[in-house]
Amino acid sequence: MTDHGPMKLGRTRGAAPDPRIRPLARYGVTDILAPPAIDWYSRIPAWPMLANDTVGDCTVAAIGHVIQQWTTYTDAQAVVMDDAHVLAAYGAIAGYRPGDPASDRGAACSAALRYWIVAGMATPAGGPDTLTGAATLDPRDLEAVRGAIATFGALYAGLALPLSAQNEDIWRATTGAPGSWGGHCVPLVGYDATGPVCVTWGGLKRMTWAWWGVYAEEAYALLSPDWIDAQGRDPAGLDWARLAGDMAALRAG
Repeated sequence: MTDHGPMKLGRTRGAAPDPRIRPLARYGVTDILAPPAIDWYSRIPAWPMLANDTVGDCTVAAIGHVIQQWTTYTDAQAVVMDDAHVLAAYGAIAGYRPGDPASDRGAACSAALRYWIVAGMATPAGGPDTLTGAATLDPRDLEAVRGAIATFGALYAGLALPLSAQNEDIWRATTGAPGSWGGHCVPLVGYDATGPVCVTWGGLKRMTWAWWGVYAEEAYALLSPDWIDAQGRDPAGLDWARLAGDMAALRAG
């Protein structure tokens, strides 16, 4: 676990959620039995920064890290994203132009996810890498959070970081005002009794469950049959036909 100190954020807060990204429960995923701990990160030797030390592209960097994570665990060759592909996607999503700081305005989680679902992410290995779908869940429902990480490999999360998060090795202090530093987006790639483990700023970061309960604002299960099939799992009762219908509406604009 690493502590990089203050870095760039980039998740816009207060954006209206996209109503076409529906709750996970809509698809019949109930009573997922989550183990006490899960680790979907130890096979990854290094995580790239993906320009989030200088640019507020965290919503897209988080996607890049999930692609790397999933392909490490499911494919013969991991797809490791680079700055160029992430910044190109950030430009398409939010209008960022390299060399123009005024265009670095961040992006909403839902906008980044819609781009991944509709257009797909170009990768150094070709692509595009396209997400099948996404579904929301209540970040305060810790059993649902654990179950989604255990089953789908990663949880795409929007955080309202307090200033105290700038200098903590483990995010644990809960007295700071949510969002006093700003909005951030990370993928959760594991958890244990202490709390979730996320990827951010080129490394892994731990947080306590109490901290997560105060500062998590959004949580999305990322649904991919490639991940599920590769792991030999099929969430009980997952209604893929309904998911496909919802995602068709999302793609239609």
